[in-house]
Formats: sequence, C-alpha cells, structure tokens
Amino acid sequence: MSGSSFGTLFRITTWGESHGAAIGVVIDGCPAGLSLSESDIQAFLDRRRPGQSRYTTKRSETDQVEILSGIFEGKTTGTPISLLVRNQDQRSRDYGEIASCYRPGHADYTFQNKYGFRDYRGGGRTSGRETIGRVAAGAVASALLKTLGIKLTAFSKSIGPVTVPESEYRLDEVTENPLYMPNMGCQKAADYLNEMMEQKDSCGGIIECRVTGLPVGLGEPVFDKLDAQLSKGIMSIGAVKAVEIGDGFLAAASNGSTNNDAFAVQDGQMIKRTNHSGGVTGRYQRRLRADRTRCHQADASIARPQSTVNIDKEEIEISIKGRHDPIIVPRAVVVVESMTARYTRRSSSVQYVQPSGFHQKLFQEEKDV
Repeated sequence: MSGSSFGTLFRITTWGESHGAAIGVVIDGCPAGLSLSESDIQAFLDRRRPGQSRYTTKRSETDQVEILSGIFEGKTTGTPISLLVRNQDQRSRDYGEIASCYRPGHADYTFQNKYGFRDYRGGGRTSGRETIGRVAAGAVASALLKTLGIKLTAFSKSIGPVTVPESEYRLDEVTENPLYMPNMGCQKAADYLNEMMEQKDSCGGIIECRVTGLPVGLGEPVFDKLDAQLSKGIMSIGAVKAVEIGDGFLAAASNGSTNNDAFAVQDGQMIKRTNHSGGVTGRYQRRLRADRTRCHQADASIARPQSTVNIDKEEIEISIKGRHDPIIVPRAVVVVESMTARYTRRSSSVQYVQPSGFHQKLFQEEKDV
C-alpha cells in the first residue's frame, strides 16, 4: 500500500492502524535548532483527542505522544523526527458483525476490492485515527512557522445548517466551547446536534482556517499553485468533500469588477481593499492574510438502520455499533489547521543562519515541491 508519505523538503510518513498497538508519524526535513518538546506536540493532540465532550466518541484515549528520535536537549537535530502515540482503548469486538458486510459511507468495499483483504476493526488505515500523525506533524510545522511570525487559526464555521456570521466572530472563544465555534453563544448548533443524536444520526459542517503573516510569492505556477497544493492536502483528510479559497463558489455568481481585489497603499505598504480571492492571486500568495474554508460531510458511522450488502452479495440492513462521533467537525478543526501548516511550511523553505542565532532567517522560494 503506497500513499502514506507526503511532501519533499518537509516530508511526513504516517503509520499505524486504529486498533493496532500504536499510531504515529516520521517527519523528515525539519531544520536543526528548533525548540521542541512533547508538551508542544501534546497541545495539538489534546485538541483532537476523543472523549472530551458528549459530542465526541466515548473511546477513552489519552493520546500521549512519545518522541523517539530527532530531538536532543529540547531542540531538533535536523534528523528524522519519529513520534508515537499508543492505542489504549480498542474494542475490536464492536466490529465483529461488519467483518462480512460493507458499511455505507466507509472504505470497506473499495479497500476489499483493491487489496483483497481489509482490517475491519475501526477501518484500519482508513480510520479517522490516522489523523493523529498529521496533527503531530502539524504541531512541528506550526512551531517552525511561529518563529517566522506566521499564525494559523481554525474553527467550526458551521454545524449542520447553523452558521456563525462573520460579523459575530469572536476568535478568542474558539477553544472555550466543545464545538470549537467562534462564538460561545451559538446554542442553536448544540440544539441541532442534540436532535441528530436523539435520532441516532450524524451531521456535517464547515471548518474555516485563517493564515496570517505569510510572505508574498509562495507557490509556483502551473501544477504547483498554492491553492492547488492546499486543496490536495485538505482533500486527503477523511470525510472532506469540498474546499473553498476565499469566496469559493460564491465567485461564480459575482462579476469581475466586484470579485477583483483592488490594490491600495496603506502606511507605505501595498494592501488589498477586499479579500474575495482568499489571499491568492495567480495562484500565488500575495497578501498577509489568507482565508480558507473546508467542508466536512456527516460521520458515516451511525446507529440508525441502513441498507447495505454483505460479501455474498445479499442485501441486508445494518446498524453500526461501537463508539463514534455524532459530528467530526470539532475534532477535525486541528487536523485542517495541521495540514494547512504542513503545506505552508512546504511552500516556505527557511534557511537559518548560524551561529548568529536561530531566529535569523531568510525566506527562500522553494523550487522542489
């Protein structure tokens, strides 16, 4: 099975299964001298950890990260960084009944047909638990970007049909509520989700990620455009079905005179008066702010009866047992942020000048993406 490695200069390889002994990631390409500890990475993993509210799976995992290599005396050595998180609360017996059938909305059927074999315990490599490696790698990428003054902020823009208007965003409240919404007063979202749970159903939503502090000129023309790179990374996350940059699909109903972001000068610096293109022009980063929105479908694992087919091609009805998220959007917020950090890091090669100091840096355009 290929496809578990991603990137060139900052390359990650995720490994492990949902019900295996452990899951993790190997990061190759992180420069030496970056201050990094297990607590830095743990802060990211805690944001996606299950069992934190009634809106997440009840699987009880501490998701404690262990650094196996690449760190010495609190700093990166420039060698591959290997990170491990042990699985502690697998209940594989919950999946015994689906070993001979295919769950709607899951990769069971395609995986079986492609490889002739599948790990039905929680989905194996296709489980959402695979994102642990992505988040751990994103924590490292974010630590590196922080030294460059680049900041990422992700949150749940909508839960089902309930959307927080941008005029009501309070980003300091994102981490203060279990749904990771930019407004703690959004009770309608919780009410809707409670209704779905009572009906043994699930719902989807939209995650928005904002990046500030980026230099002008990230990305390459033609096949390595910045938004093309970001879209590939975000679409590789399980259950993501759409990606928007800036106004996204709304641009189809606009016109050139409205959609074009006019240039202006403020305090001697070039700026854009609007941000319809999400900070990307000609597929290059051209502004110090980029807004990106990603959409997640509803969780496919629901207790409500569904029609499916077994391995003998018999039509049957299935009710999925086990512990599952009624909505994956809140826990996926940090996953989207991490994948964005990964791509931003990939597009922003950094040369550190020694021995004058670690924080002396020079952006270089990355040619080999």
